Amino acid sequence: MKRILSAFFVLSATGWSAQPEHWIATWGTAQQLYRASAGRGPQAAPPPPPAATAAPAPRPTGPARRFPVPPALAGLHDQTVRMVARVSTGGKTVRIRLSSALGGPTVAIGAAHIALPKGESKIDAATDHALTFSGQPTATLYAGATLVTDPVSMDLKPLSDVAVSLYLPGDTAAPTSHLFGLHTTSISKQGDFTGKSEIPDAETRESYYWLAGIDVLAPPNAGTLVTFGDSITDGDQSTHGTNGSWPSLLAARLQANKATAGVSVVNAGISGNRVLGDNGSALARFEHDVLSQPGIRWITLLEGINDITGGSRNGAKTITAEALIAAYRQIINAAHERGIQVFGCTLTPYGGSNVYNDYGESVRTAVNDWIRKPGSFDGVIDFDKATRDAQDPRRFRPEADSPDFLHPANPGYKLMADAVNLTLFTGKKR
Repeated sequence: MKRILSAFFVLSATGWSAQPEHWIATWGTAQQLYRASAGRGPQAAPPPPPAATAAPAPRPTGPARRFPVPPALAGLHDQTVRMVARVSTGGKTVRIRLSSALGGPTVAIGAAHIALPKGESKIDAATDHALTFSGQPTATLYAGATLVTDPVSMDLKPLSDVAVSLYLPGDTAAPTSHLFGLHTTSISKQGDFTGKSEIPDAETRESYYWLAGIDVLAPPNAGTLVTFGDSITDGDQSTHGTNGSWPSLLAARLQANKATAGVSVVNAGISGNRVLGDNGSALARFEHDVLSQPGIRWITLLEGINDITGGSRNGAKTITAEALIAAYRQIINAAHERGIQVFGCTLTPYGGSNVYNDYGESVRTAVNDWIRKPGSFDGVIDFDKATRDAQDPRRFRPEADSPDFLHPANPGYKLMADAVNLTLFTGKKR
């Protein structure tokens, strides 16, 4: 494919010089391998089994979730999956990234297309582009690998929805996915519908399958913000199809401000995620899910509440503030070695939820006190202050509309997005 790489001209002390465009991730999501038998939520560790002579402890009761955990997908065969994602920044040249990051089986990609959606399973056929992989219309996605498509010319506006369609001709088994996609995904009956304007009689889900990122060519001063965290970053309990998570709302704020319109947002939150632990913990996935994002310049770190709730359950005290702080330092140091800034986010309240206890609250308070102290993070975003009830700081304020007292709803996520000082991304004095 022939394409001329355009350049921007920048005035420096030595005169005008050409600065090439570079790739930034305008959308992305963290990958999971989630099966229905994995428990009540992705990566959620069960409590230890009771002693043989002891009666099972009663399950704590508390406010109910408003929206359920999306169901897992067992696999596909000779089917098309069409997924919708909302980008942050726009661009004229686009590519996508597919991933089988978590060791699932090798997957044959029979075809891939990108287009602008028209609702439900429909696309605007006039905007449809067939995607290729090193010039070929098909590809093999090996276990643990990432595939990047060849770039295509496409007028992609900021904050616009994009439909990515994949045809899977063989058996896929359980896919590498992202459970809380919060947009409608359409799955066909048998056949290749990647270039069709509609998928008839489609089954619908709200997860992403194998789709890891959408990139655009951008000016040299543009860069990517990766929001790294758990379900509160993932957008759990925000309303499906509303782009109501705090990273989505922050992306809209960044685009509305001329000084920050070049900042793209990648949501690297995973519901149920913990900072500490094996396999999919924050420390384990930091390199792949965060540092590898094209154009990365900034990271927000909001994670630790699941470590606290899991490590203080049933009277346990296996989690400490010191352990979380040590892990945060590891993340900060790894990012700083790459020249990436890290903004620490205070942990939001969870009083009244069915996982709350006083010991866990003492750990959360100590962690937040450390985050607020200067000297470690490159900046602080005080989500705790923005969302807590003035009368009872252990709980969300009523305006956050939290259904389970652990996650905000859309109004609470807006409080969080509005709490971010946009000068963090401009280099101006805060």
